[in-house]
Amino acid sequence: MYFKIIACNVFFRELSYCAAQSPHTIDLEFFELGEHIHSDTLHKTLQAKIDQAEQAERHYDAILLGFGLCGNAAKGLHSAKTRLIIPRAHDCCTVLLGDKAKFKENFQDNPSTPFSSVGYMERGEYFVRQDDGQIMYGDAYAELVKQYGEDDAKYIWDSMHPKMEGMEDRAVFIDIPEIHFPEKIEIFKQKAEAEGKKFVLLQGSLDIIRNLVNGNWPDTDFLTVEPGQQITAVYDWECVLGCSCMG
Repeated sequence: MYFKIIACNVFFRELSYCAAQSPHTIDLEFFELGEHIHSDTLHKTLQAKIDQAEQAERHYDAILLGFGLCGNAAKGLHSAKTRLIIPRAHDCCTVLLGDKAKFKENFQDNPSTPFSSVGYMERGEYFVRQDDGQIMYGDAYAELVKQYGEDDAKYIWDSMHPKMEGMEDRAVFIDIPEIHFPEKIEIFKQKAEAEGKKFVLLQGSLDIIRNLVNGNWPDTDFLTVEPGQQITAVYDWECVLGCSCMG
């Protein structure tokens, strides 16, 4: 089969590694990591890339999306004639860990814990994911943004949800065995500790990325969006994403 992959370049090494071993023919296209900071702009960028893929000379059996909900940027994405496949993930953390359950286990108590990976170290202007406030907070936070704007909403939310006493100020590095660079981990550790954060190393997995490029899309881990449908946001720990018919 022929797949088009549209992905954040934070996954450049991981996707390139898995795509090279996939039995399918794959065209890769990446967008810049920094674009996720502004979800409205990112949404427009992604929709334009989907539209361009559908207008290409090659007929794709599916367009694979290498990102998650990402501050609602995926909400409303649609295609006219090609299936869209997207991981059921709030953001790239779940994808890098390779497992929703592992994401919940490590980030449920403090979802805005900063994390990093080889891709962040290489592609970002910052060494950790900068939380935009919408990754985990869902409807309640989105309503604050609607009323007060992004900056004021973040201030209000932080005031309403102060850090719990005794909660560790962690900085997490997700290390995937196949994409292992000890020197980058050490740089991250030094920066984290210089900022007074506890360095935590978590082992990631290529499972989600490998299944994505191999065409193995169980409903528990991936959302399939048929032509004429659009992506919706669920804001839970399990489904994360849904779809509805275009109005």
